[in-house]
Amino acid sequence: MPRWSFEDIKPGEVATYGDRLVTAGEIVDFARQWDPQPFHLDEAAGRASILGGLTASGWHSACLLMRINCDAWIEDSTSLGGPGIEEMAWLKPVRPGDRLSVRRTVLEARPSASRPGAGIGRFLFEVMNQRGEIVMTQRNAILFARRDAPPPPPGSYDAPAPGPEVAAPPVSPDGTMALTFEDVVVGATAQLGAWRFDRDGVVDFARQWDPQPFHLDEAAAAASPFGRVAASGWQTACAWMRLMIAARERADAARRARGEAPAMSGPSPGYRDLRWLKPVYVGDTVSYSSTVVAARRVSRPGWAVVSHTSAGRNQYGEEVFRFDSSVFMPTRDAHAPLSGS
Repeated sequence: MPRWSFEDIKPGEVATYGDRLVTAGEIVDFARQWDPQPFHLDEAAGRASILGGLTASGWHSACLLMRINCDAWIEDSTSLGGPGIEEMAWLKPVRPGDRLSVRRTVLEARPSASRPGAGIGRFLFEVMNQRGEIVMTQRNAILFARRDAPPPPPGSYDAPAPGPEVAAPPVSPDGTMALTFEDVVVGATAQLGAWRFDRDGVVDFARQWDPQPFHLDEAAAAASPFGRVAASGWQTACAWMRLMIAARERADAARRARGEAPAMSGPSPGYRDLRWLKPVYVGDTVSYSSTVVAARRVSRPGWAVVSHTSAGRNQYGEEVFRFDSSVFMPTRDAHAPLSGS
């Protein structure tokens, strides 16, 4: 019997755990696969950027939090997964040599209205480095089975019913890949491309970052509400990031071909309202897009913040993923734009 069930989630309880060393090799390996921006790949490029040194991708930090949580308690719980993330903030760079721990605060525990045998815990997770500095915060809910409740019916999540597949939208990166803040067009949408979630990729990602049984094992997944092996939500997010960078690279190549300078960009301060709306199963293909919703100058000279809503749709046209995020962009009057893509 798992140690943790819904009955063990007590509002107000605080726990601290984890001691995860972050190495330069791991930072670079993750970035090469999922977020190949220069400040995540190279120390010199990192020093020349707004971050001031080689820094872990924010999505890497999120995956590290997931793995620390799995190792500390989620793998020994009745977790049924989570619907998304209310808010994630990347507050300080995560550097090579940092040792990360997690402080978990239970914000709320309530029975599930739609699942009598389950309840929902809401948490604040604070990721701290070896100096006690909070480098990242995450606020989200997780669904847990009750200790003595019968297991939820297999496949009871809102899985997409097989139907006619729809054509992936054409890739059109120039919609949001503006050169500077002044070039941004609010309302412009970029079609970033599509990602096929094959079994090896799903299982390899889960083994490294989110080793819950319904991401790893056919029999365990068949007995779970997912019904069959589903990708980690973090993989669906990382796939968006990789396709976003690929779209930037295509736009930059087109600019270079015209004799123009490539676009410049900085890091993201975080995101909110990330929702995993439907399971993404082995064999699914998700097409991603990103739409500019706002752009404003900030107090840091030479920089502005551009906000996007991004989404992913499966091969049936159903939205499976959505979130709101922001990224720093240079302004035309910046004397020396820092960082590049």
